[in-house]
Amino acid sequence: MDEAGSCASGGGFRPGVDSLDEPPNSRIFLVISKYTPESVLRERFSPFGEIQDIWVVRDKHTKESKGIAFVKFARSSQACRAMEEMHGQCLSPSDTKPIKVFIAQSRSSGSHRDVEDEELTRIFVMIPKSYTEEDLREKFKVYGDIEYCSIIKNKVTGESKGLGYVRYLKPSQAAQAIENCDRSFRAILAEPKNKASESSEQDYYSNMRQETLGHEPRVNMFPFEQQSEFSSFDKNDNRGQEAISKRLSVVSRVPFTEEQLFSIFDLVPGLEYCEVQRDPYSNYGHGVVQYFNVASAIYAKYKLHGFQYPPGNRIGVSFIDDGSNATDLLRKMATQMVAAQLASMVWNNPSQQQFLQFGGSSGSQLPQIQTDVVLPSCKKKAPPETPVKERLFIVFNPHPLPLDVLEDIFCRFGNLIEVYLVSGKNVGYAKYADRISANDAITTLHGKILNGVRLKVMLADSPREESNKRQRTY
Repeated sequence: MDEAGSCASGGGFRPGVDSLDEPPNSRIFLVISKYTPESVLRERFSPFGEIQDIWVVRDKHTKESKGIAFVKFARSSQACRAMEEMHGQCLSPSDTKPIKVFIAQSRSSGSHRDVEDEELTRIFVMIPKSYTEEDLREKFKVYGDIEYCSIIKNKVTGESKGLGYVRYLKPSQAAQAIENCDRSFRAILAEPKNKASESSEQDYYSNMRQETLGHEPRVNMFPFEQQSEFSSFDKNDNRGQEAISKRLSVVSRVPFTEEQLFSIFDLVPGLEYCEVQRDPYSNYGHGVVQYFNVASAIYAKYKLHGFQYPPGNRIGVSFIDDGSNATDLLRKMATQMVAAQLASMVWNNPSQQQFLQFGGSSGSQLPQIQTDVVLPSCKKKAPPETPVKERLFIVFNPHPLPLDVLEDIFCRFGNLIEVYLVSGKNVGYAKYADRISANDAITTLHGKILNGVRLKVMLADSPREESNKRQRTY
């Protein structure tokens, strides 16, 4: 990375590469003028807290600033407050363009996050079961303005499960709550929730922190390490009678997003919800998946346990014991039933055949596109020398799509000249010979998930004649 920075003055601590994101969300990303010196950054941002380091990104050859910088604070709340108060401000009276400030991308997050990001304002806590929502609000209001509090309750009995959410109005308030509240609350940032059920957090804590909620057995983090065949009934059965339920625990050495988890387990019909929960004490990925029926859960467990995603990383899938019992006969009958349903789905929709080849290879040379978006049919690209009428800026979360997949997606709107990625970044560009085609691409693809990657598609800044042809590195 072509970043140059200097250590904080006065013998300050400069973090190493492994501690750049310790604590999480303590680093801010700045878009500034190319002529802004480091001394101005230090002067304007030091009032928010202890600065551990400042990096100004420079060109490798000319050593000139690229107008991008990073500031590392000692605490997350300091970084969040700097973002809240400095975003959109001018650093000096001579500046005509306000700066942009974001929480910098970490290894576990797919993109820089702004002040309105829900992921930075909602915390998940463990509380006494006797707590009411008013008790929860009273306990945490000292850290800032609360938008809402909620307690997770048993759907049948209405009793508290001893877990809750607190949503603050500002990221700095949520960060202060995590930093300063009693450790017994085990406060962490909650994942944004789409289709998830709040009850999955209980399973997360009961599985990952048995010492606190000891009424359920701890799930083996990597049960597949003791097996040579991951999809075999016989191999699993020799561990004794295994409890069966509609709920599955998913573990991985590599963190994953909720969209990625959903795209994997939605291959099996009957998915009710899935949720990812971040563990502040490890880099493992952990999620909870629930199906509408036991049959689907059984099939998913025995088909996806040991599945490689991403390639080279095997995920572990196990049942979460909810007191249900079943026999081997039920397993086999349920598997046969769901297999028949899957076969019917494939015959009715041949494109789904790609999804069912777990780890297998396909004879087709066309890129695989997995999405719920209705895409137009493929169209020919425009000649390379065609004048550019519109340029689109594409942001990928959590990682870029392969170039062949990207080209296959964006050429479907017609008049595509080229599409390319910016090396080392989660961004890319698409050039169109027609503005209508470009607008159709924005309307169809912006905010959508393709192959487990969420896209942001928007108009790029207007290029400057021929000088807009930036250096390609991919």
